[in-house]
Amino acid sequence: YISKILAVLFLIIDDVIRLLRWIVSFFMSFGAKHVAAEVGEVASSSGIPRSEFLAKTALAFGGLNLGVLSFGVLTGAHDYRVHKIALKLPNLPKAFEGMKVAQLSDIHSGSFYNQRTVKGGVNMLLEEKPDVVFFTGDLVNNEAKELVDYFDIFSKVQAPLGVFSILGNHDYGDYHPWKTEKEKTDNFSDLIQAHKDMGWNLLLDEHRKLTVDNESIGILGIQNWGSGRFPKYGNLEKTMRNADEFDTKLLLSHDPSHWRAEVVGKTDIDAVFAGHTHGLQFGIEIGDFQWSPIKYRYPEWAGLYKEGAQQIYVNRGFGFLGYPGRVGILPEITIFTLSRG
Repeated sequence: YISKILAVLFLIIDDVIRLLRWIVSFFMSFGAKHVAAEVGEVASSSGIPRSEFLAKTALAFGGLNLGVLSFGVLTGAHDYRVHKIALKLPNLPKAFEGMKVAQLSDIHSGSFYNQRTVKGGVNMLLEEKPDVVFFTGDLVNNEAKELVDYFDIFSKVQAPLGVFSILGNHDYGDYHPWKTEKEKTDNFSDLIQAHKDMGWNLLLDEHRKLTVDNESIGILGIQNWGSGRFPKYGNLEKTMRNADEFDTKLLLSHDPSHWRAEVVGKTDIDAVFAGHTHGLQFGIEIGDFQWSPIKYRYPEWAGLYKEGAQQIYVNRGFGFLGYPGRVGILPEITIFTLSRG
């Protein structure tokens, strides 16, 4: 459909030109042929009539886009990349120096079609031997049963200090036409149970103390909170209640828009770990340069961002949604190395 839309844009230009020709010929019978020729039948320097040129251009752009998106399905959907980030935190306890934290986000298990490659991505994470793992939401598209075929694979995501997880906007089942409210409620309960069955510590507007050698940091997890049309289930005040004891606070929050809305400049949270955007699954990343149309919706959409002493990292997502592929913005496994600084 995207490819057709691109082609139609060029065909519309030809239609507009034909309309102008008809209007001119209708209202100006005298000299109409001469005027119409000037507005509509100017040939290109190669001698190709404008209408033919536009038709071929439409075919070229539509075909090119179709080819790129097809390539993204065949090669990009499971082309997992490990991003290694040095994360400096000003008040990090000495015992946490050099700790490795892995982040997964936006699994969307209902979209997968290749268990072997998904398992390969999970193995890539495990090979990094993280000390702790963060999962920042959207385990499924809509229904808890989507996880069944991939439960054993993601159950292997474990770490010595545990796996901490939160919910994303898709995990609540809000986008599915449930027959009854009970059906939706039961599905949500099944999803929460799935986190527990995998051995993941699901944080629902709460926090946990992570202790190493008698020193601690706070791991905070809020339910989905998104700006605009996205649901605001999370309660940051509740999440931070009695968390003053921690000099270092790390917040798991699915939607990066939450950072500017409620965190940066308003709390003493050191770093936020988010996902949600997928980098639109389409864009360009070459060295330090990155671009995607999603940047016009989310100022923080992929990678590490800083403002003052506070930071947010937006994971590009492990899975995909809608378009079953990725072009330029590839699926991500993030490995952070913590240090004081």
